Amino acid sequence: MTAQTQIPTLQCDVLVVGSGAGGLSTAITAKKHGLDVVVVEKEAHFGGTTAFSGGVLWIPGNHLARASGVRDSREAARTYLRNEAGAFFDDRAVDVLLEHGPEMLEFFERETEVKFVPTLYPDYHPTVPGGVDIGRSVLAAPYDIRRLGKDMARLRPPLETITFIGMMFNSSNADLKHFFNATRSLTSFVYVTKRLATHLKELALYRRGINVTSGNALAARLAKSALDLGIPIHTRTPASELLLENGRVIGALVRGPQGAQRIEARRGVVLASGGFSHDLARIHQAYPHLRRGGEHLSPVPAGNTGDGAYLAESAGGKVELRFPEAAAWMPVSRVPLGKGRHGVFPHLLDRYKPGVIGVLRDGRRFTNESESYHDVGAALIQACEGQRETAMWLVCDRTAIGKYGLGYAKPSPMPLRPLIRSGYLLKGATLAELAQQAGIDPRGLEETVRQYNLGAERGVDNEFGRGTTAFNRYLADPEHRPNPCVAPIGKGPYYAVKVVMGDLGTFDGLRTSLEGEVLGEGGAAIPGLYAVGNDRASVMGGNYPGAGITLGPIMTFGYLTGRHLARADVQQPATRYREAV
Repeated sequence: MTAQTQIPTLQCDVLVVGSGAGGLSTAITAKKHGLDVVVVEKEAHFGGTTAFSGGVLWIPGNHLARASGVRDSREAARTYLRNEAGAFFDDRAVDVLLEHGPEMLEFFERETEVKFVPTLYPDYHPTVPGGVDIGRSVLAAPYDIRRLGKDMARLRPPLETITFIGMMFNSSNADLKHFFNATRSLTSFVYVTKRLATHLKELALYRRGINVTSGNALAARLAKSALDLGIPIHTRTPASELLLENGRVIGALVRGPQGAQRIEARRGVVLASGGFSHDLARIHQAYPHLRRGGEHLSPVPAGNTGDGAYLAESAGGKVELRFPEAAAWMPVSRVPLGKGRHGVFPHLLDRYKPGVIGVLRDGRRFTNESESYHDVGAALIQACEGQRETAMWLVCDRTAIGKYGLGYAKPSPMPLRPLIRSGYLLKGATLAELAQQAGIDPRGLEETVRQYNLGAERGVDNEFGRGTTAFNRYLADPEHRPNPCVAPIGKGPYYAVKVVMGDLGTFDGLRTSLEGEVLGEGGAAIPGLYAVGNDRASVMGGNYPGAGITLGPIMTFGYLTGRHLARADVQQPATRYREAV
């Protein structure tokens, strides 16, 4: 008996490698259309990057927007994406996304545990032709993860640095507003007190928060849907090798807690391993700030090491590093968590708040801080071209940090001293003293603040026009007048946090057909091999036009790949766009 025949063999129709939104949406769709599906996940938890995300999907023409009275048109969305993607605009892929995205959303709401709610998110560039101020982004509805039963412990917890003692915040300005105003409003104080009491009870009973939101809710809902359908999700089970027979991928060799196993897949193997954000060799090729010696800290799961790319390449697939922006950039800071541990904090909110500015080592501002994380990241990479270090410092006064916090530092009444002692938060009685501590130019910082304050007194950003778009204002302080994004930097003491580059996932990836077939040399499909999620190249062409432009296409194309594997012809959406008039 050979060593190969001694390895246990499992047979199925479809093997999915990865358990984020891409993998699970494909698995659920294939199962719903009659196929036998198995999911393997290398890490101890399922949910992938999705569980760390905002849980937002960008789906123009979705039924939730229509029900709310929002009018949009497919042509407007297409025009917007044409302007955003530029030379990398793929008309066929965009048409498929716009045609079948709304259909996908209705399918999951109708057929599974997955539910969404509308959001007020504007497109990130609403003034670009085709952009809108509302309606294209939807959010996973909150979820009680006790519904997962014994599998609750296998759900990836939310990113530690953006929770408060493990408690997640709803992805809405209303929820955050209460936490920011807890010391200034009785209504907010009561709201926060109830939330904290509920969360502490959950910790006592379950050792984690059970009412989850955002991407954690989406991952939980997808996993629950898959498990209810009888789709096994094998965690701690990486795929180490593809099985090929006469040029066709027929399965994969995996290694789980019980040892090696062959899983043979009659219809195909779907790679959904989350991209290559932690593949040091590949990101040094793809990320310009790393090529010149800068620092990069990614908050995505550590297991996103490009496994799908390497597996596909072993069968003749190809990863092309072609987009001008290889990843969804996210400005981040390194957070000391004690006992030698460090976390990564994504700067999602503080940059939008009035009285917070971002400066380079010369003390000068370089961009509109209230643009999207991706835009600010791209601007930072460009501003530091020719330098080894790619970094900025977020700076504010005592009023702003007390009201909004700064990075991992929470607003009043949470203490700042521990973060000052650890070196995470810098403090100076004067701007010059703060600059000296940060290692930035004191005169440059003083002059920047002087110039900024000239307009900020009137709510105007003379240099970068901060607060002039609906998106700028969306995550700012709506109660601050006249500009929710702009306030002067007033009396000290002053505070700063050093920010470097990170990412929310890679944009470059495997070349695939629209249906997800991995393409080899010459553009021919590799039989039996598919890629979804961040393992395949982004339809957005390396740009980030709106909230949910990762998860929206990921689930739409996962849905299409699942149907393709089941040989199910994709039907036209039952409900068309309501054309704007």
